[in-house]
Amino acid sequence: MTNSLPEMAQIWQQTLNWQPTDSQQAQFQQLYELILAGNRQLNLTRITDTQEFWEKHLWDSLRGIAPQQEFIPSLQTGVSVIDIGTGAGFPGVPVAIIAPNSTITLVDSTRKKINFIENILGELTLTNAKTLVARAEEIGQQVQHRQKYDIALIRAVGTASACAEYTLPLLKQGGLAVIYRGAWTQEETSALENAVKQLGGKVESIENFTTPLTNSIRHSVYLRKVGTTPANFPRAVGVPTQKPL
Repeated sequence: MTNSLPEMAQIWQQTLNWQPTDSQQAQFQQLYELILAGNRQLNLTRITDTQEFWEKHLWDSLRGIAPQQEFIPSLQTGVSVIDIGTGAGFPGVPVAIIAPNSTITLVDSTRKKINFIENILGELTLTNAKTLVARAEEIGQQVQHRQKYDIALIRAVGTASACAEYTLPLLKQGGLAVIYRGAWTQEETSALENAVKQLGGKVESIENFTTPLTNSIRHSVYLRKVGTTPANFPRAVGVPTQKPL
């Protein structure tokens, strides 16, 4: 018998000014169970304890797009979101659960992970999410994806400047990239500002916060698309990581 995830209604309310409905809570529980089952074959996450899963996967995914923030009031009315390097489905699947009017595209370069996520979407009947087996450098140059998204989410992928190069080409003018980070330094801010300038964006804000159960330090970095990304970005597969801007 799988353990139940904690409800944490009070913490949701205090930290995000929001709390899941009963049906969303049930979907979170089902997601947890599916990931535990998938873990046996795929090694998706080392986080399997209920409290840790709640904090590091559910709460953390939603904190980045916290509903009370003025950044993204549109999530509930309906926007197009892309999650780059979604892995086991974070942050994209929790976002899809809480934002049924938005469309979430989950991208990963590993076919096995995407097959697993397709199974999750079916089990949770998340009709507002779709998957794509691809690399960010490739879709950033494809006309059906370039400048097509309102919000791009990227978590646990490469350096911050690589994240900027993966996300900004995909965003419409005025769109927002959210980079999920643990620690963060002033040097990273400087490197990122230099990269973002070349990509038609600006660093809108960097939020520093602690997680509610373990008090771990986290950062959310918000990039706004303010111009046009030059046609040569993103560069070829592997280059953004090997030769950061």
